[in-house]
Amino acid sequence: MTLTTLVIGGHAAARESAIAAELAAGMDQNATTALILEGLPDGVSQFGAEDCPLPLKVVRIAPGCLCCTGNLIMRVTLNRLLRHPPARLFVSLATATHLDAIRLFFTQAPYDTLLTLTDDLRI
Repeated sequence: MTLTTLVIGGHAAARESAIAAELAAGMDQNATTALILEGLPDGVSQFGAEDCPLPLKVVRIAPGCLCCTGNLIMRVTLNRLLRHPPARLFVSLATATHLDAIRLFFTQAPYDTLLTLTDDLRI
């Protein structure tokens, strides 16, 4: 099962910095990690650099409510990532307006057998 963390609050750069800190704090350098980043970075993304020390799969999706208008986009993105499941997945949300619905989405079939939600990372 893929450990999955929802990252909420702050600006895109703050969320990306928090993810980078989590990765540096104790991630297995050989474990596969994927990031779904909602919205555009507030400048230069630390995950777009070629000198990033970790092997990451980074996917950016357009901002919008992932449980309302973005439901199909989230399903397609997750399904593609989970063809080769990463050990760890971070999902950076531009807004936590419908956080309960988003958490429910990740705990329903088919994702309930593929993902394990961790505590949210709040900025």
